[in-house]
Amino acid sequence: MFIRKTRKKPLANGSPLLHDDHGKPKTRREFIAQGLMAGSATVFGASVFSLFGNPRMAAAELSPELQTLKENCGIAVKGAGKIPFICFDLAGGANIAGSNVLMGQDGGQMNFLSTAGYNKLGLPGDMLPNDPAFLNTDLGLAFHSDSGFLRGIVQSASAGTLAATNGAIIAARSENDTGNNPHNPMYGIHRAGADGLLLSLVGSQSSESGGNSLAPMNLIDPKARPTKIDRPSDVTGLVDVGDLIGILDQQDAVAVMESIQRISDAKMNQITTSDVVKDLVQCGYVKSADLADQFGNPASLDPIADPDIVGPAGIFSSSEFDGNREYQKTASVMKLVLEGYAGAGTITMGGYDYHTGERGTGERRDEQAGRCMGACLEYAARKQIPLMLYVFSDGSVSSNGRIDDSIDGRGKGEWTGDNQQTAASFFLVYNPAGRPTAIRNQIGHMRADASVETASSPAANNVNQLVQTVLLNYMALHGEQGDFSSRFMGHGLGNSASQDRLIAFENLVNGTIGS
Repeated sequence: MFIRKTRKKPLANGSPLLHDDHGKPKTRREFIAQGLMAGSATVFGASVFSLFGNPRMAAAELSPELQTLKENCGIAVKGAGKIPFICFDLAGGANIAGSNVLMGQDGGQMNFLSTAGYNKLGLPGDMLPNDPAFLNTDLGLAFHSDSGFLRGIVQSASAGTLAATNGAIIAARSENDTGNNPHNPMYGIHRAGADGLLLSLVGSQSSESGGNSLAPMNLIDPKARPTKIDRPSDVTGLVDVGDLIGILDQQDAVAVMESIQRISDAKMNQITTSDVVKDLVQCGYVKSADLADQFGNPASLDPIADPDIVGPAGIFSSSEFDGNREYQKTASVMKLVLEGYAGAGTITMGGYDYHTGERGTGERRDEQAGRCMGACLEYAARKQIPLMLYVFSDGSVSSNGRIDDSIDGRGKGEWTGDNQQTAASFFLVYNPAGRPTAIRNQIGHMRADASVETASSPAANNVNQLVQTVLLNYMALHGEQGDFSSRFMGHGLGNSASQDRLIAFENLVNGTIGS
C-alpha cells in the first residue's frame, strides 16, 4: 500500500523549531538557535550621571578649555574615525551559500557547481544560477535571484543603496548547532581601532561576545565587553542626565558642570594627592559636562523618534516596527553604531536551525534577516556613512532534493538536515562615494558537489582564522593591512603575500571617517 507523506506546514517567524533528531535544548544558545528564546532586555546605564534629568531642546557647547581637557581625558569621538561595523549572528545553522549568496569553484562565483551540488544547496535543476534568469548582481556580490536574503534586502534598501554596495563570500566550515564556534569578530574590530562616543561595543545578547557565538579567546578585552542592546528603551536608557537640565536649560547646565569641574580642580590643587586621583576626578566632571552637552536631549538617541528609521518615510512603517522585535533590535543596534555612539554591534537572530522537512520556514526567516540587513545598509546610505556588514551562522543545512512546491516553498528543495560541509559567511560593504572596487568577490571555494574545499583558504576549516580573515578585510578597507600582523600577533594567515590573496576590496577611505 502506498502511503503519501504529508508535507509539514511552514512555521511563522518567531515560532520555535522542534526537531526529532535534536535533544531538548538545555543551554541559552540552544534555546536561541531553536527560536525558543529571544532574550529579555537589560539596561546598562551610565550610573555616574545622576546630576542630570529631563531634557530641553537647546544648543550648548563646551568651552575651549573643556574641549582641551576632553581630549586629554581620552573621551572618544563618534566612531573613532573608523568604518562602522555590524554583524548578524544567525543562530542555528542558516543556509548562506547557493540558495542565497552564490559560491563557486576555484574560479570564483561564476565557476558554477554541479547540478548535484546545487541540489544539495536546495536548488532544483530548473533554478540553477548558470541560467541568467536566476542570477542577480545588483549588490555587486552575486546572489541567486530568488534568494530570501536578497528579497528582504531590496524591501529595505533603495536602488541607489544597492548600487553603492559590494560584497564577498567566504567558504568556511563551522560546527552545527552550537554557540561554541568562535565566530564573533567584534573584539578584533575594536582592537583594529573602532570605538564609539558612548560605548565601544554593543550586542543584542547578554553574553561575552554580545551574540550567540563565542568570540575568539585571544581577542577578548574585558574593558570593551559589549553592552546589551536589543530594543529602543535600551538605547535611550544609556544616558540619564538627571534633574539639572529639568531645572536649567541645556546650555546653563553645561556651564554649571564646567564650574563644578573648575572648583574641584582648584580644591584638588590645594591638597596633597596623586596625579592619578586628580586625573580621575577631573575627567569625571569633564565627561559629565560632555554628556550634558551632547545628550541633554536623550530623544536624539531614540530609534523610534528617528524619521529615517520609523514613520511614513522611514525604513520601517510604524505598524510593522511596533509588531516586530527583530526590527526593533536591528534599529537599536544600527542607530548606535551608525551614529558613532558605538564602534561595532552584533545582532543575533534566533531560529535558523530550520531543517524542518519543508522549505517555507527557512524562506520566511531568510527574508526577515534580509530585511534587517537591508535596513542597516539603507540607514548608512541615509546618513552617508560607510558600513561593513558581516553575516555568519553556526554550521549550515542541506537538502535531499525533495521539492516543496507550496507557495512559501517556492518550488525549491526542502531543508532536511544539518550539514557543516555547505557552510559559508559573507560580508557587504556600503560606500556613499560609490560601489567599492572588488579585487575578488569570493574567498576560498567549494568543490563541485557543494562541499567546502578545506584547503582553499586559511578560513575554510578554522573559525578562528575565519575571524582573522574578516579583520584583515576590515583593516584593508582603511589601507591598514600592513599593520595586521603587528596588531594580531600569532595569526594564521601567513605572510603579506598570502594575506593579499584574502583581501576582497581596494582601500575604501583616505584619512578618517566621522568627526
